[in-house]
Amino acid sequence: MASDQIIAARVSSDTKARLRALATKRGLSDSALLKDLLELTLGDGNAPGPDDADPASRQSRRARLYVRLRPDDQLLLAERAAARRMAPATYVSMLVRSHLRDLSPLPADELRALNLVVAELGAIGRNLNRIARATHQAGPAADLRDVHVMAMIRVCGALRDHVKALLKANALSWKVGHADPRS
Repeated sequence: MASDQIIAARVSSDTKARLRALATKRGLSDSALLKDLLELTLGDGNAPGPDDADPASRQSRRARLYVRLRPDDQLLLAERAAARRMAPATYVSMLVRSHLRDLSPLPADELRALNLVVAELGAIGRNLNRIARATHQAGPAADLRDVHVMAMIRVCGALRDHVKALLKANALSWKVGHADPRS
């Protein structure tokens, strides 16, 4: 369709400067940017597609994507986001990123829990060092037996297995939406 009409509007100097800066950033004239914005807003169908957009603007963290969900899906989303103590939009963002990049994100609460486990493992390691030093200093007559050391090693093994299971459940939960309580 031929462009044979002019639309004019008065704006502040600040608005004009911002428009010019955006147009320059996208490699367009002020008029071409306004035309694209009008076509996009009015749904002309000739608006620039996602591939025409400025790559920097696509990478912006503030970029918005609107999605329509069915009411039952909204309930599930709210439930799963709440289970991870996240805002639903943050949960969806992490879920999409997880899917697109084949990642298993670790939310802040779960990361804190793992940090506590690491701290506990550190404490156990220090205790094992104390036991080893005491055993070496006291000699064969020490009251400390291999049974105590073996018990500590079993505790470390169980803790390691627990952390591995937690990481596996986390990875699975991003694929299916929740951790399987049976695993």
